[in-house]
Amino acid sequence: MGFERADSALYLASQLAKGLSRALQRRAASLGFSPGQFPVLLALWQEDGLTQRQLLDRLDIEQATLANTLARMERDGLVARSPHPADRRAQIVRLTPHGRALEATATDAAACADDEIFSGFRRFERELLLEYMRMAIANARRMDRAPDDGRDKGVGRQPAETAQADKAAAGGSLGAE
Repeated sequence: MGFERADSALYLASQLAKGLSRALQRRAASLGFSPGQFPVLLALWQEDGLTQRQLLDRLDIEQATLANTLARMERDGLVARSPHPADRRAQIVRLTPHGRALEATATDAAACADDEIFSGFRRFERELLLEYMRMAIANARRMDRAPDDGRDKGVGRQPAETAQADKAAAGGSLGAE
């Protein structure tokens, strides 16, 4: 049997990300921001006056992506940059009054987008899915930081074989589950 998109976490996560971005885009466009700017806004609403390095650390995105996003946000009047008082190479990124004023409507728009995507889910199902997503993201971040030892333990194995090998490695047994 070949690759099944419906069984691929990578494919499904990509489709979910696109759906969430589109759901937010419909609402965000009328408010004056884009989905790509939303993580920066969230970070600055939580703690205004961060350096670009601090934003990079909080957002886990590429430096060039953040630089372009900040340039667009500055152009759109959402943020302003000023020299860092102690580091000539750094700049402080602050929300403008317009950027600050967006907080309530932008977070409401994001909550509505979430509600639209999770329509039909019971509360515990939504909470469980969010918890699983957080766990998968944490695993992905660990993989990004782990040195590559040249061995990909799951390549070429069927899912049942991978599960059996994982259980054996953990000292467990594959009984009735």
